Order: sequence, then C-alpha cells, then structure tokens
Amino acid sequence: MNITFENKVALVTGAGSGLGLATAKAFALSGAAVVLADRNRDAVQSAVDALKELGARALAVQCDVSDDVQVEAMVAQTVSTFGRLDVAYNNAGVQNILAETADSPRDDYDRVMSINLRGVWSSMKFELQQMRKQGNGAIVNCSSLGGLVGGAERGAYHAAKHGVLGLTKSAALEYAAQGIRVNAICPGLIWTPMADQMVAGGQGAALEAMAATIPMGRHGRPEEIADAVLWLCSEASSYVTGQSISIDGGFIMR
Repeated sequence: MNITFENKVALVTGAGSGLGLATAKAFALSGAAVVLADRNRDAVQSAVDALKELGARALAVQCDVSDDVQVEAMVAQTVSTFGRLDVAYNNAGVQNILAETADSPRDDYDRVMSINLRGVWSSMKFELQQMRKQGNGAIVNCSSLGGLVGGAERGAYHAAKHGVLGLTKSAALEYAAQGIRVNAICPGLIWTPMADQMVAGGQGAALEAMAATIPMGRHGRPEEIADAVLWLCSEASSYVTGQSISIDGGFIMR
C-alpha cells in the first residue's frame, strides 16, 4: 500500500517530541507540507529545521492548546502559509500528578483537563471550521489506553482521555456526510520522552509491570503510532470514521 500526502497540508500538535514529532516526520516524508505546533518553541523550531534540511515544507508554530486564541491563530497561520488544511493529528498532552482522587490537587486537575481534553476540543473546533469550508478533511485525536480503562492515582488523565473519545464520536457523526472523518488512537506503552519523565517521577516500576503484561512482550515505538495516524488520515481508510483504535501490542484484549 502506497500512502502519499503529496499536495496535502498536515497539522500536528505536541510536535516538539515523542509521538507528535514522529508523526510530523512521517507526514513530511510522505510528501505533505507540515505544520508542527508545540508550546516549546525551541523544540519545534529545531524539528522544523531538521525537516527542511531533508527538503520538506514545514512550519513551526508555538501554541499552547489550552489557549483558544493561540489555537485559532495556529490554524489561521496554517491556512495563510499553505492555503488549506487537509489532515490534523491532535496529539498534545500531559500527565497528571500521581494522587488518589481524594488527594488530587484541583489545579492539577484543571491543568490536565485544559490540555488533554479542552485542547483537543479547541483544536477540532478551528480545524473543522476550515475543513467544513473545503468540504473535506481528516482528523485523528490522541486518546490513550487511559481512555478505555481506569488507572489508580491517574483519575484526571484517564477522565480526559475518556472524554477525547466522546468528542471524537460526536464530531464524526456531525461531519460524516460533509466529507470529513474523525477518528482516535489509543496508544499503549510507547517509549517517548513522556515515558522517561514518568520513570524520573518514580513510575518506573509501574511501567515495567505493565510491559510484562503486554502479549507482544515489548513497548511500542513512536513510528508505529505515526503509521496508524497516517493510515487513518489517508484515502486507504476512506470508509472509517468515529473509531478508536488501540495500538498497544495486544494489551487491551486481555
């Protein structure tokens, strides 16, 4: 199967590292003009510089997805630079502070929800406005295994990721007849800088325990998530919308 995004424009949030960066690179190597958005300006600019050295058309945008004004400007800059928006991967996210529900800080709950859930809602809102004008487009939202199961001391994160699936299904229903598809992915244990941060924060043993239960016997690679996102954004999945696909080495089927 030859998936190409020649003459297409892709937008990826949280593109400064991890899953977002791997997916932005995959879009660029498949021929797309790519907008890499991240709140870390230096990281996303460095990524864009590297892609341009490979001959890619790429644009760095500093954006905090919890700020509607910045999100609207991100989409507007995408369109003003490249003329349209064909596909988007709403990937930006953060972990919560580990705490039982009774002890969870309100400000941390608000922080996680503002990025992981409202950030997806806001990104879709402005992406869909442009795609609706065009009469076509594809969006993939990044949920998590945490959007399908519960997790002790991670209630805010899991609640937000469950919410992403609800937003995805609702938007998919609204725009299915308008040439716009909306799907979600649910990554399992994928080794990224976020996983490194979890280890540094004392969650190494929990990650090792999870890895031991994965039927494939290993953690995933960011490129394996990128492959799934590109498929969902391509014409190869033209009859797929409103779905949440687990990419987890078989973990969820246990």
